[in-house]
Formats: sequence, C-alpha cells, structure tokens
Amino acid sequence: MFAFDDSPQRARRTPAVVTELADGEVFVFGSNASGHHGAGAARAAFENFGAEWGVGVGPTGRSYAIDTMSGFDTMIEQIVDFLDYARAHPDTTFLVTPIGTGIAGHKVEDVAPLFQGAPANVVLPQVFVDAFDAQ
Repeated sequence: MFAFDDSPQRARRTPAVVTELADGEVFVFGSNASGHHGAGAARAAFENFGAEWGVGVGPTGRSYAIDTMSGFDTMIEQIVDFLDYARAHPDTTFLVTPIGTGIAGHKVEDVAPLFQGAPANVVLPQVFVDAFDAQ
C-alpha cells in the first residue's frame, strides 16, 4: 500500500491533451530507444515541444523522453533517472503524460506506482492519481 501526496501544491494534474507549455514547463512523454517519435505523445513532443528525432531518452527542447518500449525494467530505470533529473531541476515543472500505457501496452496500475515519491515539481496525469487512490 502506498499513498500519493495530494496536498494543495500537488493538486494540479497533467491535462489529457497538452497543447502548449507555460514558461518553465517541460512535456514528459514515452518514447522508444531510437527516438522515432511517430505517434501519440511522442509525436506531439516532436511537433510541438522540441523533442529531437533520434533522441529517445532524456531532455531535448522542452521535452523529456522516457524509453517505455524496451521492456518494463528499462522503463523503471528511465523513470528513476527522470525523477532524479526533476529533483535536480526544482524550478522546472514537468508535465508527465500517462507514459507506458499507450503503445507500450503497460497497465496504468503497474506504471503509476513508479512515480511514488515524485518531487512536487512533477505533475501527474489523473489516471495515475486514480491508480494511487485505488491501492
């Protein structure tokens, strides 16, 4: 059993569709290791938020790519790396999409707990918060 920090500063949720970013915001999306951003949130990151074609991991433009297609263990490592990065950049707000739950095919209830303990500058999608509440 785990609890999600639902204090007022954490009440914000990533919109279902992100069309623009405010100053200091970064779009966090699921990618593949080769950085072929052809569909879903990855395509949106490429077209709208500066994700670079061929870069499948880490920060590019106003985006942050997490490899969700190379297996669950790799995704876990990538999320740990991302959360470390977010802690190191407390003045940046990271809008996390429901990574890993689309094309990658992972279940929300398996991915959401990986964000337990996320710093306050990490904004999560409502489906992840709902998964926390269901535990």
